Amino acid sequence: MSIPTNLKYANSHEWAHLAGDGLVTVGITDHAQEALGDVVVLDPPRVGRKVAAGEACAVVESVKAASDIHAPVSGEVVAFNEKAVSAPESLNQDAYGTWLFKMRPDNPTDLDRLLDATAYHSVAESDER
Repeated sequence: MSIPTNLKYANSHEWAHLAGDGLVTVGITDHAQEALGDVVVLDPPRVGRKVAAGEACAVVESVKAASDIHAPVSGEVVAFNEKAVSAPESLNQDAYGTWLFKMRPDNPTDLDRLLDATAYHSVAESDER
């Protein structure tokens, strides 16, 4: 299972990366895309939407199921990945290289509450049991 160490993780299987411009890039983990199976639809959040940490704000649909995507931190959605919307299978091909949306966090230090790679590995392993 691939879990990059430069990202933060939510228990709900989203990854987050704080960029130098202060924006947080959000995607789903490799574990999540594997559990979903072939992704066929991505319904992104609306740009300008204010979201709370843990709030469902997007949906990924696969041939198996639909799954809510949760905001890892509170803030405002400022962009979504149009390429991922038009080619949702890219999530299966490269979960960490395919971001879903970007947000301006209300408080960037909220990322400190998320899991590091080691802690997320434990969460993902317990899901597999």
